[in-house]
Amino acid sequence: MVSRLDLDGTYSPNGLVAKILEVEPELEIPVPIEQLARLLDISEIQELQTDGFEGGLITDEARSFGAILVRKGVNERRRRFTIAHELAHFLIVHHRPRNPDEGFLCDRKAMQLWDTATKDAYYKMEAEANRFAALLLMPPPVLRQILSRQCYQSIATVLEIAEKFFVSKEAAARAYVEYSDNIAVIICKDGKFIRSYRSRDFPWIALKRNDAIPQISDLHTLSVVGQQSTIDETPAEHWIDTERGQRIPKMYEHVMLQSKGFAMIQLRIVPQQDDDFDPLENMTSKERFRTQQERWS
Repeated sequence: MVSRLDLDGTYSPNGLVAKILEVEPELEIPVPIEQLARLLDISEIQELQTDGFEGGLITDEARSFGAILVRKGVNERRRRFTIAHELAHFLIVHHRPRNPDEGFLCDRKAMQLWDTATKDAYYKMEAEANRFAALLLMPPPVLRQILSRQCYQSIATVLEIAEKFFVSKEAAARAYVEYSDNIAVIICKDGKFIRSYRSRDFPWIALKRNDAIPQISDLHTLSVVGQQSTIDETPAEHWIDTERGQRIPKMYEHVMLQSKGFAMIQLRIVPQQDDDFDPLENMTSKERFRTQQERWS
């Protein structure tokens, strides 16, 4: 069984999870996160009743012990992620609380920070803890097996990941996007954009927080929680920035309604060959004529 001695000298999220999986190659899925935390010297997991915080960690300077705090009343999937997040703070020795007198206390914003390249020390620490939690709860070798079996990409894959690893749908969507190509997942509430997750090759999404979801979206045709749209082609220019004269990619949309006004929208770009690309195809007739005149002059 894994212990902290097995992790000695490794302090990055990826390195820590790789070591854990090396020692525990048959790690049970869903990952028994509370049992694993105790193997790694977390002595207890308690309920946190401080308003505004999702989780916390109590430990000493030498990290000789640790106690994890989780917001009281949180659902089990979020609880699992919070435990893994706080375990990361315990294992990554350079993580230090902003206020030593209060210890580690992490609010909901901290649980949504993912940019590990940021220069802000606090944001980087929280992003590393989220990275560790996602990798540990959804081990990449098992995740890749799921994705390799998919004949086509859809929100059904997100649901399968969420159930397989017993994580939230949003956590599953983040992992799905990271290991896919030409995919973005948009999280929206009450018909407005909240945030998005994109694969590395997906263009920047033009919507800003609280912008209305475009009326062309199938979101506006659904009415029942859990209902999914068909996978339909959608005008890419309504979702991403496009430059005149450049080919507008072919894009498909898949929507699922969730509870409390939330919805998840998958956008998928289909790569196209450039052999028959016509730079005039997205111009008006007047613009085409003017462009051709410029070429001939």
